[in-house]
Amino acid sequence: MSFIELKNINKIFHSETEDAYHALKNINLKIKSGDFITIIGGNGAGKSTLLNAIAGTISIDSGNILINDKDISKTKEYERASYISRVFQNPLDGTAPRMTVAENMALAIRRGERRTLSTGVKKSDLSVFKDNLKSLNLGLENRLDTEIGLLSGGQRQAISLLMATMKKPELILLDEHTAALDPKTQKNIMRITDEKIKEKNLTAFMITHNLQDALEYGNRFLVMHHGEIVRDISSKEKKNGLFNVEIETPTTNSDGAFSVTS
Repeated sequence: MSFIELKNINKIFHSETEDAYHALKNINLKIKSGDFITIIGGNGAGKSTLLNAIAGTISIDSGNILINDKDISKTKEYERASYISRVFQNPLDGTAPRMTVAENMALAIRRGERRTLSTGVKKSDLSVFKDNLKSLNLGLENRLDTEIGLLSGGQRQAISLLMATMKKPELILLDEHTAALDPKTQKNIMRITDEKIKEKNLTAFMITHNLQDALEYGNRFLVMHHGEIVRDISSKEKKNGLFNVEIETPTTNSDGAFSVTS
């Protein structure tokens, strides 16, 4: 039984103008609880538009988005934030730089709850925050009082990932969340990502330009091209190498499209 379902999703930018662009074309997708789906595609394939549509950052022109048979197509982004979390490409997004690590984590642990005038960080939360940070193996459990904007990009992205999973979401969206990091840090963040998804049995959507990550992680592998899902590769196909992937090198006349064949 599907946990999340996308039905005939369409999105056209600048409609009724000469610059009209059909970013999503009749997207149909069924996602089971616990799926970890990686998504690749060239520039303009529709990957980020798809994540933005699911998150509610942009409205869709037609179609339906359902979670547990509830249609959320018309709900606002802030309403979906109580059950959909997201980690962005830029480590500067998703956290408040002038607030401390503990203050940022306090906001995350109360996601979806009614806001009050009580103090942001409760003493009872500090031990929870320390235990969570210790699991990252980055020494951040000793930096709860540090402004998060003073941390490195990798440290900040690791905390963003932790914040997105502290209160188990229905769905976590990973929007090229390692793209702005150096190769060594990318590997570490992907290790942490995989650990947290498995530990909490999360349902996850991950956009990546790293083909190796798309192949190594997750149980499903989608390929998008010009607003369409052109391949949905199963865990068995990934494991047994029952397909080939070719990537066109981007040029002035190419969008860096991915080509996948059986």
